[in-house]
Amino acid sequence: MNISLANAEKVIAAAKEKSKAIDTKMNIAVVDAGANLLAFARMDGAWLGSLDISIKKAKTARFFDMNTGTIGELSQPGGSLYNIEHSNNGLITFPGGVPLKNSAGDIVGAIGVSGSSVENDHAVAEAGAKAL
Repeated sequence: MNISLANAEKVIAAAKEKSKAIDTKMNIAVVDAGANLLAFARMDGAWLGSLDISIKKAKTARFFDMNTGTIGELSQPGGSLYNIEHSNNGLITFPGGVPLKNSAGDIVGAIGVSGSSVENDHAVAEAGAKAL
C-alpha cells in the first residue's frame, strides 16, 4: 500500500486551504509508505527553517505510525521513548506530523507540516490527512 502522487497532491491542497483559512504560511511534506518524500509545497513567505522540520515530521509519523505529538509525549524525560529524537538521523517529536490512511485504514504515508505554532501545524496536518 502506497499513496499515489495524485492523492499526495490532494493532501497538500487541503493542507494549504486550511493554512490559508487560519492565516498561516506553511511548509507541507508528504512521504510515501517507505518514508520517501513524494510531494512538497512551501507556501510563499513560509519560514525557510521549517522546510526540513516538515519533512522530518512526515518521516517521523511514518516511521512510528503515530502523530508526532504523541511521540513527543512519550519521549519526555522518564518516558519510554526518551531521547528517540536522536535516532534515524533526527526525528521531530512535537505536533505537525500525521500518518495518512487509505479508505481501508491502511497507512500509506504521512504528512508533515511546519511554519506556525505546533497547534496550527497539527491542525493543518490533520486537515491534509482528512483529504484521503
